[in-house]
Amino acid sequence: MLEQLVNIAQKAGEIILTIYHQPSFQVIHKKDHSALTEADTASHLFICDALTKLDSSIPIISEESTHLYDYHERKKWKYFFLVDPLDGTKEFIQRNDEFTVNIALVRKDKPILGVIYAPALDLTYYAEEHKGAYKIANNKITRLPPRSTKSNKITVVTSRSHTCSKTQAFLDTLASQGNQIAMTTIGSALKFGLIAEGSADVYPRLAPTMEWDTAAGQIIVNEVEKRVTKFGCDDQLMYNKAELVNPGFIVR
Repeated sequence: MLEQLVNIAQKAGEIILTIYHQPSFQVIHKKDHSALTEADTASHLFICDALTKLDSSIPIISEESTHLYDYHERKKWKYFFLVDPLDGTKEFIQRNDEFTVNIALVRKDKPILGVIYAPALDLTYYAEEHKGAYKIANNKITRLPPRSTKSNKITVVTSRSHTCSKTQAFLDTLASQGNQIAMTTIGSALKFGLIAEGSADVYPRLAPTMEWDTAAGQIIVNEVEKRVTKFGCDDQLMYNKAELVNPGFIVR
C-alpha cells in the first residue's frame, strides 16, 4: 500500500501546484480562524476519493472532513487513514514553497505507514513500520540511515509560523545545559523530514497541533530510530484519542 500512498500524495501535490501557480486564489477562514484555500479543498477531495478506491473498508480522517466521526465509533477501528491535504496553508498563501501533503495509515493508536510530499520542492519522505524511511529528491530514492546526536552542537528546527514562549523556555534550557544551539525554521511537516535526514537534531513543538499534522512524520522519524515524545515525559504520541489535539511534543 505504501507505493500507492506515495502516488496519491504526489498526484494531490500536482493539483495543489496548479492552484499555487495561479496569479491569485481564493482564501477563506474557518470557524477556528485558520485559513482555507481552494487548494486545501481540491487536495482533500482527490485524496479521499483515491483512498476510498484503494480500500473502501478503511475510514478516513482528514483535516478538511466535515464529519470527523464520534469517538465511540472511532475507538473500535483497527485501521484508519489520517490526512492533512495541505499542511502549511500559511506557507502556501505566502508562496514560500514550504507546504506538504501528509498521509498516514494508523493501526489502532500508532502510525504504521506515512508519506510527506512537498510539491513545490518535489521532495518526498516516506516510511513503513520496520521497513525503513526513504527520501525521494531529484528523482533519486535514498534510504535514510538511523542517526544519533552525540555532540553538544545541536541543530534545532522550529516552526516558521507557530512559536510560543514555552518553546523559547525549552531552548533556553538546552543552552543552559552547555549545548551549542544552531537554529533553523521551516514550515509544515518538513520539520520531520529534516530530523529524519539528519539536517536537524531536535524539533520542539509546544504550540497546539492535530493528529493529522504529525502521524506521517512520526512513523518516518521512528524508522530512523528517532522518537516523538510528549513534552515532559518519555511517552510517544498516540492517535485516535477522544480529542484529536496533540499535547506538546519533542522530536529527537
